[in-house]
Amino acid sequence: MKLVTQTEHLSQRFGDETAVEIICRSGFDGIDYSMFAMEKDDCLLNTTAYEKHALNLRSIAEACGKTFEQAHAPFPTCKDGDEKYNRMMMERVKRSIEIAGILDAKIIVVHPVAYKKNQLEKNIAMYKELEEAAKKSGVKIALENMWGWNGKKIIPNVCSIAEDFNRHFDSLNSKSFTCCLDLGHCGLVGENAADMIRDMGHNRLGALHVHDNNNINDNHTLPYIMNMDWDAILMALGQIDYSGNFTYEADNFLARFPSDLMPACEKFMHDVGRSMMKKIDFYRVK
Repeated sequence: MKLVTQTEHLSQRFGDETAVEIICRSGFDGIDYSMFAMEKDDCLLNTTAYEKHALNLRSIAEACGKTFEQAHAPFPTCKDGDEKYNRMMMERVKRSIEIAGILDAKIIVVHPVAYKKNQLEKNIAMYKELEEAAKKSGVKIALENMWGWNGKKIIPNVCSIAEDFNRHFDSLNSKSFTCCLDLGHCGLVGENAADMIRDMGHNRLGALHVHDNNNINDNHTLPYIMNMDWDAILMALGQIDYSGNFTYEADNFLARFPSDLMPACEKFMHDVGRSMMKKIDFYRVK
């Protein structure tokens, strides 16, 4: 298991290159490359310079003895009923998969889509359209458990509960896919994260988004700051012999700190992650 964190917040502050350098120097084993900005037309990754940029980032990591382990495609992947947006975004998601391959990342998270009708069938068709790009790039696509909004509060929508998540993944029946369980999203829709880990099991669960929240808002902050039951979660991961990486999506922890403290904040996140990983290993069936 490798300790990994995302580039998103650091990239917004300093640019991708400095973000990668800070993560590497903070002791993390690997990097999760955030490509959320590709939704915007002016993103560098939507230009012809994308390949050169990705190769440069990979060289920075390799010079530090680190690797890109995971990536995140732009989102929303599709919008129900917006065919113009969907055609545009599917091409960008395919490019993000190519970029993940250039970085030599193992997994890229691609969000499923909440549809009013035929949700399972439409998501399976979408993922199958992306499968060739994944095979060509040598990357696995990870589905993620999502949540919705009814105008007043967070509600379940697509892959939100274990039964629906498992149904989507099992319907793909392909070695090109895996599941990324966003631990913070579980409680937001009334699921118990530890139970969901066990319900998904070792063979489905290939990646994590690790962060904490108050079970009301999607806070995306550092574990132990808010209300999630981390002892139960870490025990469940050990019990299923989880074999993926420990990947933070906790960048909101960084948001209020000044820029000169970013390396120290990342180092603290690293130290918390190492402690949590030791607990997972302690609970593994010997």
